[in-house]
Amino acid sequence: MPTLPYLTNTLPGYRQPLDARDAETLGIAAAGRVAQVLALRENNDATPLHTLPGLAAELGIGALYVKDEGFRLGLGSFKALGGAYALMILVKEEAERHLGRPVPIAELMSDEVRAIAATMTFACATDGNHGRSVAQGAALMGARAVIFVHSGVSDARIEAIARFGAKMVRVDGNYDVSVAEAARVATEEGWTILSDTSWPGYEYAPGLVSQGYTALVREALASLAEPPTHVFLQAGVGGFAAAVSGHMAMALGDNRPHVTVVDPARAASIYESARAGHVVKVEEGEPTIMAMLECYEPSLVAFRVLERVADGFMTVEEDVAPEAMRRLANPVGEDPAIVAGESGSAGLAGLLTALRDPALAARIGLDSKARVLIVNTEGATDPALYERIVGRSPEAVRNGGAA
Repeated sequence: MPTLPYLTNTLPGYRQPLDARDAETLGIAAAGRVAQVLALRENNDATPLHTLPGLAAELGIGALYVKDEGFRLGLGSFKALGGAYALMILVKEEAERHLGRPVPIAELMSDEVRAIAATMTFACATDGNHGRSVAQGAALMGARAVIFVHSGVSDARIEAIARFGAKMVRVDGNYDVSVAEAARVATEEGWTILSDTSWPGYEYAPGLVSQGYTALVREALASLAEPPTHVFLQAGVGGFAAAVSGHMAMALGDNRPHVTVVDPARAASIYESARAGHVVKVEEGEPTIMAMLECYEPSLVAFRVLERVADGFMTVEEDVAPEAMRRLANPVGEDPAIVAGESGSAGLAGLLTALRDPALAARIGLDSKARVLIVNTEGATDPALYERIVGRSPEAVRNGGAA
């Protein structure tokens, strides 16, 4: 499938204020609550924000920044911020109902709250990273987690989830099938569904998941002397892209950057929805190497945000993500080496693709003054696959081993 043209946002909601629900979910106060909950967890340091002047000069842009979520909370993915956070807030709310009083965040880890968490079971579907976050959150709070995985999830990713004590359920079919099955079984069993995608009548929990992601935006903006002019954000169901762009819109107002949402060409559900003017489900075809982004229908909540704050939508081909992985692993000059997984590198893949079209680059302002932020959303969550693509192990790349 050839790369689809860059789609400038012409949706009716473009540049309109966020829906009141989304503004509350992704606003400054919400991000403050996320920081409070994050402080209760181990390995809660801010992830690195790398500056890559060598690669920026090579690409002809002013600056390139990479927020590296490969170190997040020991889980290797930005999704460590979402599922576990949402679970902890849902436990807090259940404890408040049970106890008949407010439960301060400082009490979340108390024996009284954990005893209530022990009565709760959380279920979700995952490509790997969201399920690992939910499983870790359940283990932290003493709750039970049941994680549904589709046939494309690797054994390495399944094992990484199971080590937190979650029950694993394999589902024939793709990610969307596993989402439906998780919701069906959870409803029958009376469990709490903790999905990172939304559908009609189910928005609150996915909103909390996206709210958790605001932590990385808050950290990035605090580390930069001035806001970026451009951001390239990879999209699966869209929750990550919506959280980052939505919080930037709330925090920066008119100074917010130009936002481009990047889909794999083989799973371009956000792109096709933007082109159609409403959420659509795209046909499943050949799987994409960007497995964490292989979703065929967007989250309703995410699309509601993106139609207002995304400036453009694009797709990337299968060969560009491995190229981006190798570029980050083999830095230019004094740039740091960065371990980025196939999906983690998709933001850079979008930037590389855009820069190969000089007319497009000029149209959206990718020039020597552009300050571009991308997010490495995951490290080597499948180390064996990473080594096959890059030619070295993640450890060798981090330690500066020769290619």
